[in-house]
Amino acid sequence: MTDIEIQKVTARIGARISGVDIAKPLDEATVTALRGALDEHKALVFDDVDLDDEGQQAFARHFGDLTTAHPTVPAVEGAPNVLPVDSERGRAANHWHTDVTFVLNPPQASTLRSITLPPYGGETLIASSAAAYRDLPEPLRRLADTLWAEHTNDYDYAVPDEEIDAAHAAQRAQFTSITYRTAHPVVRVHPLTGERGLFIGGFAQRIVGLSAGESRKILDLLQAYVVRPENILRHRWSPNQLVLFDNRITQHYAIDNYDGLPRRLNRVTVAGDVPVGIEGKESHSIAGDASHYTPVAA
Repeated sequence: MTDIEIQKVTARIGARISGVDIAKPLDEATVTALRGALDEHKALVFDDVDLDDEGQQAFARHFGDLTTAHPTVPAVEGAPNVLPVDSERGRAANHWHTDVTFVLNPPQASTLRSITLPPYGGETLIASSAAAYRDLPEPLRRLADTLWAEHTNDYDYAVPDEEIDAAHAAQRAQFTSITYRTAHPVVRVHPLTGERGLFIGGFAQRIVGLSAGESRKILDLLQAYVVRPENILRHRWSPNQLVLFDNRITQHYAIDNYDGLPRRLNRVTVAGDVPVGIEGKESHSIAGDASHYTPVAA
């Protein structure tokens, strides 16, 4: 095992990792140390990485089986596990979300690698939903513990249909070409740490048992705790960087502040387990089969 150095980036989320070359095969002790750092810090930043798509996939496999790129969006040509997060393909990531929560078992972890960066802007925000849960006043925490939310990829877009051009309309149609709806606990228990986190975000559209209007008020109230500045890592991208984050207990947001200049990251995600609430009840699928996208992690 190499001498891994871990430097916190903020008090509540994020650490910069040095002393390990993630372009090379990692021994079990190193993987265990990185997993421990991910459990504690939720998001890990690796600088000056020498990775291509194949190397990014090899690194991500240290944490489990890979998903394909996305349930409905095409992968990088010749690399079925790699999703191009490309400004030319729209701004679908410009809302707070946890990756692919509309399926039964969303990814446990996501990796993003810088490919093309604008000269300014284009940061990625990553928020700790565990810190958000700890911030909740006790009455709100007790309420959240009892709630379930329905997540869907046919989510409430902020841009009205009449303002969407043909290219964006085609992208939206592709994203929703298979409709997924899944019920998840609003408070998810992390399977490795036992931490509780708010499992909501942009794909969570309705609280089970409540109207759309009632749901939005409650989801907005809880989401306000997730996006408190104290709970957020604002990551400014540099060339040859990789960020690994725990998708089970974070949300993220790609800031559209770079004047439409080229920006591309490549994403590889690790298959996850079925979320479990505080009473031990598992999430359940309502519509859509994602077995072509992801295996279920043990």
